[in-house]
Amino acid sequence: MNITELLAGLQTRHDEATARAGELRSQIEHLTAALAETEARLAELATARKVISEAAPAGTEPDPPETSTAYQAIVNAFNQHPGRAFRARELHELLGMPTDEATVNITRSRLGRLTRQGFLTQPGRGRYQKRT
Repeated sequence: MNITELLAGLQTRHDEATARAGELRSQIEHLTAALAETEARLAELATARKVISEAAPAGTEPDPPETSTAYQAIVNAFNQHPGRAFRARELHELLGMPTDEATVNITRSRLGRLTRQGFLTQPGRGRYQKRT
């Protein structure tokens, strides 16, 4: 390889890197604008919450936040039944959840996510048995 080819190759790489830097700058500008909009929306929501809290009649308690999410219910069921293998539909029946296919599919997705994150693979917990 001679010097001319080497310099041409370097120029090509330089041009590619320059184009990529321009793309990244554009993305940064877009994300900066989106962040500013979202932060403004958060400020508006905080103000609305404050106004509503102040306008609410004295002595009324807001509804308590939901203490158990679907994810927590799933993990609790696995903790309470160590060594048991669950299928999504069986888990729904155990938890008293609807057993229609759409709802069970959502739970299958949740079970997959919990498994990937390691929540359902720890010792002393039940196991998720995927359908075959």
